[in-house]
This record gives sequence, structure tokens and C-alpha cells, in this order.
Amino acid sequence: MNIKITGSGSYIPTEVVSNIDFAQHTFLNDDGTPFPHPNDVVAEKFLEITGIKERRYVTDNLCTSDIALIAAEKAIEDAKIDRETLDYIILAHNFGDVKKGAIQSDILPSLATRVKHGLKIKNPKCVAYDILFGCPGWVEGVIQAYAFVKAGMAKKCLVIGAETLSRVVDLHDRDSMIYSDGAGATIIEATDDEGGILAHETATFTYDEAYYLFFGNSFNKDHDPDVRYIKMHGRKIYEFALSNVPKAMASCLEKSGIPIEKVKKVLIHQANEKMDEAIIHRFFKQYKQSPPEGIMPMSIHKLGNSSVATVPTLFDLMMKGKLENQELKKGDVIIFASVGSGMNINAIVYQM
Repeated sequence: MNIKITGSGSYIPTEVVSNIDFAQHTFLNDDGTPFPHPNDVVAEKFLEITGIKERRYVTDNLCTSDIALIAAEKAIEDAKIDRETLDYIILAHNFGDVKKGAIQSDILPSLATRVKHGLKIKNPKCVAYDILFGCPGWVEGVIQAYAFVKAGMAKKCLVIGAETLSRVVDLHDRDSMIYSDGAGATIIEATDDEGGILAHETATFTYDEAYYLFFGNSFNKDHDPDVRYIKMHGRKIYEFALSNVPKAMASCLEKSGIPIEKVKKVLIHQANEKMDEAIIHRFFKQYKQSPPEGIMPMSIHKLGNSSVATVPTLFDLMMKGKLENQELKKGDVIIFASVGSGMNINAIVYQM
């Protein structure tokens, strides 16, 4: 018995927001003082560092659970399974359903429960729950699904990563330009087919790193101090990721028994192009090699950082042939990897 991804789906929001659209924003320093550079300089430097030209936001009528449901429907259809046979629905997010203009997150009932309700699944033995694991949430959900199937507790699981970060950003913070919305979903199930999940690795660093990402006040000191927004210590996250993600990927690859030469693609969390490139170079440097051309597919240029949705969305786009000059073929060995709030790191070595 092997455990594989048998179907995938994603939802790419329809609202395109380019870097130019931030021209009218009033960016401030964290102490509330005006940022010294004009917005065109901010946008130019931002593109140079992150690689993000535009990002996607959901329309005002949609929340995280809505787009999670759309991605889930597509994954179920792609896998050609009866939804009533699902044993688990695992939904990774970070902020719940935040309606447009709201200042409060809604996670009652859980988002996974809402998706199960939307799928009209009657089977009470289909267990639905959420996981809060930062950006690595979808990868961790896949690892949990793998464990359930491996232990004989499940045969089919639906794992979703969905987020609407546009609802929790401080528009006076330049970091708000990084974030976006999206959803990706996959069906994980036992199969007689060759390949599947070969190894996995997860770690949580909290001693010094727990609050590298956090909820904090707006940089605009006139804003309500009880309203919080997503904040990050970008330099610390960059250094942390560069130091620890390559090690986790190498440890996972070692567990799998697969040589580095057989790795065809690395699907890494789309957080920052320069950071991801540095991680990949450091990963291959451990094997005294340079990264092969095209080994790291990127969607960040047009989709931004949608947190838990970046990796499953990237995978689905490749499976559907929607990523230029990138494809996955049967037998290919790939690595999923992510890093984010917690601070959490994880990786999966997977054979198509």
C-alpha cells in the first residue's frame, strides 16, 4: 500500500492587485512616523526583493471557507471519488473567516465543518477539523492524512489550505504588499500505485522564534489599538528560514533514501523569491551541487504569498498544465517544503 495525492483543485481569486495599486497608500514606520521614500521607490524595491508584481484578492462576498469549498469540489472531481467515502477533512488556515470590513475572526463552527456542510456530506464518520500551523499548514495536513491512512484509521482524506490575508493586513505597513488570498485542495488516499509519500519532516522552533510572526497594532497610531493585524520581523524570518529549511529538506531526503540527483522539482512555500532562491541554493550546496535550471517552480510573481494556499495551489497549477515551462510526470520525485508562523518548518519527499 502506498499513499498518494489522487486529485487536486485550487481557487485563484479574481481581483488582481498590482504594485501600482499601492501608490496611494500612506506607508509608515512602526513608530508611526512617515516612511522617508516615495511609493514608487517602495514598489521598485519591493519587486526587486520579493519578485511579486501582483497578487490576488477575493471579492467582498467571499470568505476563506467559501474559497476552500470551491477548491475542495475541484479536488474531489479530479480524484473521481464519492465524497461520502471521505474519512477526514483537514483544513489549514490561520485567521478563520474574516468578512470584508470586519474586525473579528469567525471560526465557529470550524471552517472544515463549513466545507463539509457545503459539500453536503451526510456521513457523520467523515471527521472535519481545522489546523493552525502558519504557512506550512497544508503540508502538515498532508502529513497528518498520511499518518491516518498509514495507521489504518482512514482510506481517503481531503486536505485544504485556504486563506484571505487581504482581510488582516495593515495598509500602512509595507509588508502588506506581500500577502494575498487563495485556496488549494488535495485528496490523499491509499493506493496500489507506485510512489507517493516517501518521507516527511516537521519541526517547531519557539525558544527565540515564537513571535517572529504575530498580531500587532497598525503603524497608524490613530487607529483603534484593539484592532490587530498580521505583523512580522522580516529579517529574522529570512535568516531563520535560510538556516533551517535546507537542513529540514536534506533530513527528509535522507530518510527517503532518494539521491539528490533524482529530485525533479522543489515546490516551496511562495513567501519571497529572493529567500526561496537562497534556500534552494543552500539546500543543493549541502550536496556540493548547484540547483538545476527550472527546479523551483514559482507562482509568487502573479499570485503573491497566500500562506497555506501557496504550495497546494502551485501543485494544482502544475498538474493542470497551467504553469509555463513546468510539468510533473509519473515517477518524478519532488519535495514539498514550507516555513512560517510558529516558527514551523516541514517537508515531504513525494514520488508522482
